[in-house]
Order: sequence, then C-alpha cells, then structure tokens
Amino acid sequence: MRITMIGTGYVGLVSGACFADFGHDVICVDKDDRKIAALHRGEIPIYEPGLDELVANNVKAKRLSFTTDLSKPVADADAVFIAVGTPSRRGDGHADLSYVYAAAKEIAQSLQGFTVVVTKSTVPVGTGDEVERIMRETNPKADVVVASNPEFLREGAAIRDFKFPDRVVVGTDDERGRKVMGDIYRPLSLNQAPLMFTARRTAEMIKYAANAFLATKITFINEIADLSEKVGANVQEVARGIGLDNRIGTKFLHAGPGFGGSCFPKDTKALIKIAQDYDVSLRIVESVLAVNENRKRAMARKVSQALGGSLRGKTIAVLGLTFKPDTDDMRDAPSIPLVTGLLDMGAKVKAFDPVGMEQAKTELPNITYCEDAYACAEGADAVVVVTEWTQFRGLDLDRLKATMAQPVVVDLRNIFNPQDMAAAGFTYESVGRPPVRG
Repeated sequence: MRITMIGTGYVGLVSGACFADFGHDVICVDKDDRKIAALHRGEIPIYEPGLDELVANNVKAKRLSFTTDLSKPVADADAVFIAVGTPSRRGDGHADLSYVYAAAKEIAQSLQGFTVVVTKSTVPVGTGDEVERIMRETNPKADVVVASNPEFLREGAAIRDFKFPDRVVVGTDDERGRKVMGDIYRPLSLNQAPLMFTARRTAEMIKYAANAFLATKITFINEIADLSEKVGANVQEVARGIGLDNRIGTKFLHAGPGFGGSCFPKDTKALIKIAQDYDVSLRIVESVLAVNENRKRAMARKVSQALGGSLRGKTIAVLGLTFKPDTDDMRDAPSIPLVTGLLDMGAKVKAFDPVGMEQAKTELPNITYCEDAYACAEGADAVVVVTEWTQFRGLDLDRLKATMAQPVVVDLRNIFNPQDMAAAGFTYESVGRPPVRG
C-alpha cells in the first residue's frame, strides 16, 4: 500500500516507520524544512528506543522517505494519515484543531482517485465530520473516505506498542474504507491483534475514554498512597493486592508524583471541554485533573518536610526530569512544578537526566545541570528521585551517601527498597510507604 503520513512528530514518525517496516511504501510530510533536512541526514528529532535504527533500515530499503511537499505523495496515496499536533488551546483547554483542519484542506486540493484520509491525531468527537466537510467543500469531486484511527502508543515503548497492539481501532462505516484499512494492518494478523471497526465518532471517543480511565487509575492509587502514609500501610503491597483482581489489573497502579506527558493532561482537559459543550458533567475526570495538578506542586512540600520544614539555603539534587523514562519528553513533566516549588522555597537545585536535559533547559533555566547522578548529589542536602530511569536503580548507595551533605533521599517513584536505604544509613522518604531512618 502507498501511505502518506502528514506530520513527523512522535505519532507520525513512529507510525510511518512502522508501516514501512510492514512493507508499505511510506512518505512522511512535514512543513518544517529543518526537521525534514535532519531526517534526510539520519537525525531523529525525538528520543524513542529503537526508532533511529528502524528509520535507517527502511530508508535504506527505499520504503520510507521524507518531503516538505505533500501534493504528489497525496495524489499517489491509497491512504493519507493526519498526524499533526492537537495541543491544548490557549485560554480554554479545548484541543487546538487548526493544524488538523489546515492539513485537511491542503490534502483535499491534491487528491486523485479513491483515497482514505485517516485522522491519527487525538481529536475531539465530531472532528472527522468537520474534516470530511472541509474536504468536500474544498474538492467536491474528490472520491474520499474519512476514517478515524486513534493511536495508543506509550512513549518509550512505542514501536512495540505499534507492532504488538492490544487492539487497532478504526472508525468508518464505509466498506471501501474498511478494506483499505484492513489491508494496511494485515501484517498484524500474525500477532492476532484485534482490528476493531466502529463508527467514526465512537473511535474518537474510545481514545479519550481510554486516556481518562488510565489517568483515573494513576490518580486513585496516588490518593491511596497518601492515606497509606498516614495509616502505616504500604501502597505497593496494596496495589499488588488489588491489581491481582482481574477486574482491576496491575497496570497504572504505581504511586508517584502525578501524571504528565503529552497525552493525559491534554486529553483529560479536552474531554472535560467536550462534555461541557454537550452539557454533560464529568465530575470524576474533573476531579482527576484537579487532584493531579495539586499533587505535582505538593511534592515540593514533601521534600521540605523531609528536611525539617525549611529549604532556605539548602541544595536539592533532582534525578530525572522527563515525565517518564526512555523519552526526552518534558511536556507537563512533574519535575517542572516540583523544581519550581523548590526554588520558590529558597532551595538551590541541581539536576541530572540521562537524555532530557537539553529539553529541560527551556522549561527550567535557573538550575544547575550535572553530568551524572553522583555529580548531581555532590554537596546536596537531599536527593529527589523524580523519573524512574533504570540506571538510578543501580546507584552505589555508599558512594552516593559519601558525596552528600546530608544522607536524605526522597524517592517519588519508590525505586529503592526501604530496608536497603536504612542499612546504608539514609533518611528515606518514599510515596505511600512508612519512612525509614538509617
């Protein structure tokens, strides 16, 4: 199949590379000249494990290419995927669909022959209807079907998620459109991934409902963690005890500093705004968003309490800045309000992240960036673990303690064993577990 991918951001580049790896001919289009030039040089604009090799292999095999001009790729395509950004609109929290609608209009002008145009971007319910209206208004003669195909990719595991998905959701009632989408995803049949066909609006709703539910699970276990600290329970054991119930499941029950990233904060806000437009109250989702925002700032107070209630003149070492490991994404990362709160309380902040420091410098310019975890901890009154990078789990605790001004660790991801920390002589605070003192 001939596929054109509009947008070379996270979703577009990963999806395009994976489709090419399935054997399809894929052209990725982006208006950013510098990004396309970098891709031609083999430079990947995002950090995603395995993506550089996947792109290089498929470029070499001539199944994947990049361009700034969409006219010919669209004219030749069997399917055109719209994978442009839909950020929260400044002022009201609605998804900004201007890039989607601009892409739809430009695509319509270049269509030739039967084509399926697919919204891959996360878009509010009803967006496909508007995309179709724009395309038919722009090019009344176009033989086009507009479908929805939401992505469910986790940053840091996106390639595996694409190739071994729990399900593939396709929203279209058109039989020709179903056939094209079925042909595109046929290579997944060996993995027995269910291809779920629905109405277009249902597919759009599935994406938002999935993200809102996962955000709710995270927020729920975070509140249980707070209660566990007060009553002397261990939230990790609580999570395991409830997660073994098949009706609940173990995933997304890891207590921490709150959710961040490019999807959950943006999509929960957008879902709330969609509901308000239809005069529906989503009180659970509204509470999830409010609790999560408050929690990220509250983590700075947790650090202060671990040091006796005052951070004035203290040096805090922050390990991990990205919203999760195996990505360089700083969007809505919990580290941002945490560090801001620490600075507001008078602390000096040093930080280290394996891949995210260049991106972090834009968001957090007034802190010191270090070359590794040990340099970050040197002279610190407390070390705060914010992102659960694997390399932090194997830190030499004796070496870490020897470099610090005070042996205090605040572990917001529960990556260390409390007994090990006590044996190493640390005062150790975690999330939802009793504190220990060495």
